[in-house]
Amino acid sequence: MSTVLVVEDSVTQREMITDLLKGSGLTVTVASDGVEALEQIQGQRPDLVVLDIVMPRMNGYEVCRRLKADPKTQSVPVVMCSSKGEEFDRYWGMKQGADAYIAKPFQPTELVGTVKQLLRG
Repeated sequence: MSTVLVVEDSVTQREMITDLLKGSGLTVTVASDGVEALEQIQGQRPDLVVLDIVMPRMNGYEVCRRLKADPKTQSVPVVMCSSKGEEFDRYWGMKQGADAYIAKPFQPTELVGTVKQLLRG
């Protein structure tokens, strides 16, 4: 079974995304900011990361850059999931190495579908 790390500083959003992914049969671990996410990933590499952008301590762009720069984690797909929904934000997220970008508020089927598609990748 695939493991997804959900990195989100909003408790409500984190729980909602976790419930959605668990409901679709995935194992979910969580981190509340970028620093915590990177620490967790060093210990146990997830199969995919769902990453918020605006977070305390380290933003999602920085986390994504670090994951994609590290040979041990560069193959882990990253789905950016953010309320920053402008075209530029999407472009910038992809420039940092994100494999997909979903703007909040999103349709549950869009998130689950994107995650499943990348895990099959």
